[in-house]
Amino acid sequence: MSFYREMIAAGFGGQGIMLLGQIVAHAAMNEGKNVMWIPSYGPEMRGGTANCSVIVSDGEIASPLVSFPDVLVIMNQPSLTKFVNRLKEGGTLIYNADLVTYDNPRDDINIVKVNANSIALELGNERVANIAVLGVLAEVTDMASADALKETVQEILGAKKAHLLEINMKAFEKGQEVGKQYVAQA
Repeated sequence: MSFYREMIAAGFGGQGIMLLGQIVAHAAMNEGKNVMWIPSYGPEMRGGTANCSVIVSDGEIASPLVSFPDVLVIMNQPSLTKFVNRLKEGGTLIYNADLVTYDNPRDDINIVKVNANSIALELGNERVANIAVLGVLAEVTDMASADALKETVQEILGAKKAHLLEINMKAFEKGQEVGKQYVAQA
């Protein structure tokens, strides 16, 4: 198997964690990859913990379990505590620096900080923070191409929430800028 990537995205319920994972899975599927998306909710929906696992492969996926992901997307402090030590050596951690403090970072992983809530507030809607993070993910990982992710955002959010599509696309592009800055400095 030449391409096999695993991701965990985690945060509070209501932060769009499940949607972020679904967009990654759909984008990879649209590129002809095999995908697996598994949600996991805490006891409360909004405000409780939530995470999802995404696997993208060009071959068959034998197990839906993600123990040691290649990519970790973290939107809140409890999720960092729970998942950071599971990230593979050489993996990529993308975290929301507005809500997460990472004081003793591992030196064997790639760390990308994004002020996702600040980007969302600057655009006028705090609920697009997840899409800003998705824009970063598009530039710093190979889970799916930036074009496929952008098209999937338009496809999924354009159908469900057409009135919010423009702000979501702006959030995605702002996230891409952060990701491009990281890649240029790395």
